[in-house]
Amino acid sequence: MNKIALITGATSGFGEACAWKFAQNNYNIIITGRRKDRLDKLSENISAAHGIQVLPMNFDVRSREQVFAQIQSLPAVWKNIDVLINNAGLAAGRDPFDEADVDDWDTMIDTNLKGLAYISKAVVPFMIEAGKGHIFNLGSIAGKEVYAQGNMYCATKHAVGALSEAMRIDLLKYGIRVTAIHPGAAETEFSKVRFKGDADKAAKIYEGIQPLEAADVADIIYYCASLPAHVCINDLVVTCTQQANSFYSFRS
Repeated sequence: MNKIALITGATSGFGEACAWKFAQNNYNIIITGRRKDRLDKLSENISAAHGIQVLPMNFDVRSREQVFAQIQSLPAVWKNIDVLINNAGLAAGRDPFDEADVDDWDTMIDTNLKGLAYISKAVVPFMIEAGKGHIFNLGSIAGKEVYAQGNMYCATKHAVGALSEAMRIDLLKYGIRVTAIHPGAAETEFSKVRFKGDADKAAKIYEGIQPLEAADVADIIYYCASLPAHVCINDLVVTCTQQANSFYSFRS
């Protein structure tokens, strides 16, 4: 088998771009997602384009039972996972704390934090046995600074940063690398999901700037994964040139 990368949330955005990037570089890939039609189509297209093996797994990272059952059911040859990319995540709503929908809060906590933890907990024993591995956790600049109407989303992404640090410390003795990637404004389905399908609101987020593209983040993740085994980029904040942080952007 070639090297293996497991990528969650692979049906769009950063996850899909990572699937293509790692396949282009001769990784066999395990791709997960909730939208089976997209997952199957992506699997077929990548396999045809690059001649590598693709294993699609249709489940919801929010379900503890599904995560552990699916990962444990992997054929032995697929358990030698070199790279885990915890990409599955979302923002739901952009409301003040007092007006926020608690269902949105649950969705973000269950996906962005608990789902990431479940997948990592299920995969780490394989990496421990192999004595190597690299885990990527997708955070956000919202995990560095809190902004208005970002309450629970910011909280979950701050938690991703903290959990990444904790994982890095606890897994040191096994030679497992942990990298947290924190993108700024990126033009994917992110804003459309956040605004519940309102394309006009989503488009305004990127007015006057050239935001990151999914492929930019995938390139960065692949670069980090390609470094020598004794090198680990621990924490990386990435923005487009026109964005300094969560608050300051230059819009032309």
